[in-house]
Amino acid sequence: MDGSAGLIGTDKSIGWRGLGLVSLLANLTAEGLSMSEPTFPLVLKGRSVIQIAVNHPFRIGILGSGQGSNFVAIADAVAAGNIPAQIAVVLSDVESAGILAHARARQLPAQFIPPGQFRTKLDEAAERAFVAALKAAQVDLVVLAGFMRVLKGDFLRAFEGRIVNIHPSLLPCFPGLQSWRQALDHGVKVAGCTVHFVDAGVDSGAIIGQTAVPVLDHDTAETLHQRIHAAEHELYPKCVAALARKEISVVGRRVIWK
Repeated sequence: MDGSAGLIGTDKSIGWRGLGLVSLLANLTAEGLSMSEPTFPLVLKGRSVIQIAVNHPFRIGILGSGQGSNFVAIADAVAAGNIPAQIAVVLSDVESAGILAHARARQLPAQFIPPGQFRTKLDEAAERAFVAALKAAQVDLVVLAGFMRVLKGDFLRAFEGRIVNIHPSLLPCFPGLQSWRQALDHGVKVAGCTVHFVDAGVDSGAIIGQTAVPVLDHDTAETLHQRIHAAEHELYPKCVAALARKEISVVGRRVIWK
């Protein structure tokens, strides 16, 4: 499908080069929507992240649990001037995580915070510690880069509308774990990745951008995952840059790119 139509184009990010803002707003008007309509819970309440950010430069906090390849892509884009922002802090729930080593090598503030007793979420003390560290760093945007903990109510409320994540599928298809394997097992011909706002559901927040990755006949779960990962490294910095430049607004579940 042609990416210039503003939908899915193979290996091209959705929203990065899609329909112009004028035509999008015209479509919204034609469907009876307006910019004053109630906004999607835990994405926006009257104001968007790009409207409430007050720091100069735009400050990003990044959370990760693994090797940090998406962090590296974002940090490189910041260093190259492609993202007009500053990485204020990098946090991990894994003491030996590669993301912390990458951050320290770049002389960025990096901190391990023990996650507590649970396997898939932060306990209350850990959640408070993460929130406190992000608030102390005065972050405008929280970027999840392979953070393997489900975020709950207090964390989401502390940064409502200001948390984004990248997921290795074309949401809403294949949420949850090992989505590339889900896609391959299901027999789809196109997989991909999605950058989305984080809400209280599982990979259910409003979609910011997507990149399609074709599934090849000889693909294994590993080869498909590798190509999706490469697409993530292109898409995520573009979406973070658009947020930092105030190029994104949200109406309902629709994320509109200027």
